[in-house]
Amino acid sequence: MSRNSMPLQDLPLLSVQGSMLHLTKKGNKRKSTSCPSDGLEVECTPTDYIQQCSPHHKHQRMLIRGKENDDNTFVIARRSRRKRETLSGLSWDHLPDELLLKILFYLPLQDLLKMASVCKRWHCLVFDESLWHSVDLEGLVHMGPALQQVLKTGVRQLRCPRAFVDKLHFKSTGPLQVVQMDLSSSIISVAALEGIIVSCTQLQDLSLEGLQLSDTIILSLAKNGSLKQLNISGCSGFSSGALEEMLKSCQRILQLNISWCDFTTNHVKSVAHHLSPHVTHLNLSGYRENLTLDDIKVLVSRCQNIHTLDLSDSTLLMADSFPVLAHLKCLQHLSLSRCYHIHPAALSDLAKTIPSLFILDVFGLINDSHLPALKKEMPHVSINSRPFSAIARPTPASRGLGNHGDSAMWSRKCRLRVRL
Repeated sequence: MSRNSMPLQDLPLLSVQGSMLHLTKKGNKRKSTSCPSDGLEVECTPTDYIQQCSPHHKHQRMLIRGKENDDNTFVIARRSRRKRETLSGLSWDHLPDELLLKILFYLPLQDLLKMASVCKRWHCLVFDESLWHSVDLEGLVHMGPALQQVLKTGVRQLRCPRAFVDKLHFKSTGPLQVVQMDLSSSIISVAALEGIIVSCTQLQDLSLEGLQLSDTIILSLAKNGSLKQLNISGCSGFSSGALEEMLKSCQRILQLNISWCDFTTNHVKSVAHHLSPHVTHLNLSGYRENLTLDDIKVLVSRCQNIHTLDLSDSTLLMADSFPVLAHLKCLQHLSLSRCYHIHPAALSDLAKTIPSLFILDVFGLINDSHLPALKKEMPHVSINSRPFSAIARPTPASRGLGNHGDSAMWSRKCRLRVRL
């Protein structure tokens, strides 16, 4: 009989043991069932022997087919793959973004910028807005590109006074998130400043002291309904109409420093007639021939909560303004320095006229020789103790404008700052 015509029961059996294939023929005598030391060699070796003779650290998965015929059983024993060896250390790439941001949070500004060049992922993490919440760029030389990059990070507190902002063509695709900003005494073009202010809608504290402004800038401030402190002392370039519209919209202002601006009589009247009634600190000094008693009357009738009032260098004011100022029941600090039409002898009546007063600045009105006599007549009032106004200023002038070591802005310090 040919091989192709062999009966089914005479066909060879296929036995798989480990990685060895044995071809046997049914009818051969079964060898000993003992497990040789060099492995399993017989197709009829029981399954329990396979498990016993295999190494303990290698687990087999058994697949048994043909249970209906124990004589024709296929036994497949598979060895499990070797587990990958564990790494001796943990790679930075395996750390989640949240943990890396926590680490980057403690780096100073210069080191943080160096981390941006490591890889694309780190570059994205470095400029995450959570790391750029508050930034102090004072002392940086190339301010223009740096300021443009910082504004795009979503900064909320930005301090860069006395800066030279060059090559800044800022065009924002959406509103900025700046809440506090100090650009006092900086050199910046009107166009560049417009590009920044136009995109601001969440400002609460702003200082543009000494800058050239425009109607566009003043009208853009009207979009910041939450504005509380505004310092535009010494500014120019905007009309009384734009100022009026801004004051009408910003009715939450508590502190306003609008002294020594390039004002006309109409500018002063816009302030007196449209200033927020909630204001507590007001600096309206420097308007020699423009501030009149009628303006003071309108201002006092509107703003009853004023605590600190600076009317210095208003040469039209006289002692007849004292009964008007007496209507301010909360007035504690009054500055009348260089109001030369006020007679020094009338100053002693202020303590009786305004009982709440305890700080009075009258620089230029009395000589140093007469100061002790005035202090004796007003023992509960501190006289000429505040030569500089701190109203709405991010860094009070009493601490010195050139003090670069003080990075506080409205009593808050910026986390990221340039190290000189």
